Amino acid sequence: MGAAVVPTTQPFPPATTEGWVEGLHGRTWYRITGDLDVSRARGHTPLVVVHGGPGFPHDYLLRIARLATAGRAVVHYDQLGCGRSTHLPDADPGLWTVGLFVDELDALLDRLQITEDHTVLGQSWGGMLAAEHAVRRPAGLRGMVLADAPASMPLWCSGVARLRRALPRDVREVLDRHEAAGTTGAPEYAQAAQVFYDRHLLRIKPYPPEVAASFAQWEEDPTVYHTMVGPSEFNVTGTLRDWSVVDRLASVDVPVLVVRGEHDEATVECVAPFAEFITGAQLRVFPESSHMPHVEEEAAFCHAVETFLAGSGAD
Repeated sequence: MGAAVVPTTQPFPPATTEGWVEGLHGRTWYRITGDLDVSRARGHTPLVVVHGGPGFPHDYLLRIARLATAGRAVVHYDQLGCGRSTHLPDADPGLWTVGLFVDELDALLDRLQITEDHTVLGQSWGGMLAAEHAVRRPAGLRGMVLADAPASMPLWCSGVARLRRALPRDVREVLDRHEAAGTTGAPEYAQAAQVFYDRHLLRIKPYPPEVAASFAQWEEDPTVYHTMVGPSEFNVTGTLRDWSVVDRLASVDVPVLVVRGEHDEATVECVAPFAEFITGAQLRVFPESSHMPHVEEEAAFCHAVETFLAGSGAD
């Protein structure tokens, strides 16, 4: 069953429809803002929003639901292992693979009957999944937004290591000491890690309610994150540590918008392959943002996404 839900207070457009996709390992919860049939009748390809983490529920991306006010149906969902979808804290760690989550996305598209006509916005880890979806050249994919996402985890780690070296010495010493001792669960380590996050994850304090809601749920069950990433964004020891899509990007044959914040933990070097190897890919950098420009520069972000979708052949 899903973890307890922390309600948000932002006036986001309400879900028009909510439901579940039944799968081999449990249920995937989704919500739709707008009407899929009306959206397509008006010439707007539905947008599926793929959240990050892994295991960080969809709530922090709810601002993107406001794109539905222009007539485009917007789909959010919680991936297996988090949010309102089935939690599996005792599952074999081998269950949590990229393939599992790509298959889950495919099952959602099929359940909503939009396999043959959809766009995808993937944020962070969600962008990694979106890229994995796109390199398979699905016939119904019309366009893709890759927000704050790496094309390679080794490149991510290289960029994050550079950002980490710029932290205050005392902060670095705490991080180094606990990583060497294997005590990354200590409160002192979390406090030091927060210094990095305040610079490169989200530069707004306090966190907006919908972001705090995702954090609260993640903290209740970080199983997927710890298995696939590790103890932190800059200490990647999990199963994703060698992941890369760089050598497959040339097969992407749809319009692509690549987005990152100027202060993003998704650094220039880990984002660059998307722009370099995907023909015609556009790159947009938000100067006042870190890892969440959809929150930090919401109006500009939503305008950029809608403008891209409207001009990409997705409408």
